[in-house]
Amino acid sequence: MNHELKTDPEVFQAMIDGGKTYELRKDDRGFAVGDTLTLRETVNDGADMALGAPLEYTGRTTGRVVTHILRGPIYGLAEGWAILSCK
Repeated sequence: MNHELKTDPEVFQAMIDGGKTYELRKDDRGFAVGDTLTLRETVNDGADMALGAPLEYTGRTTGRVVTHILRGPIYGLAEGWAILSCK
C-alpha cells in the first residue's frame, strides 16, 4: 500500500540527505512492512500551520519503503504512535 504523507521542510531535507531513516507517525493508517511512503515537502511546518499558515507543497517528493515498525506503547512511545524504519 502507498501512503502519501505531508512532511515539514527540515524533516524532509534530513531524509533526502540520508541522516534520517525513520518516520514518527500517528498509527492511524494501517502501516505495514513493505508499504511505500510518498513524502511531500510542505512550504510551512506543522507549527506554523497550527497557527493558520496554509497547507502548501513545494513540489518536492521522495519515496521510501517501510522495513520495520515499532508501535507504542513501548520504550516511551505513546499508544497510537509508530516509528517506521525506512529505506
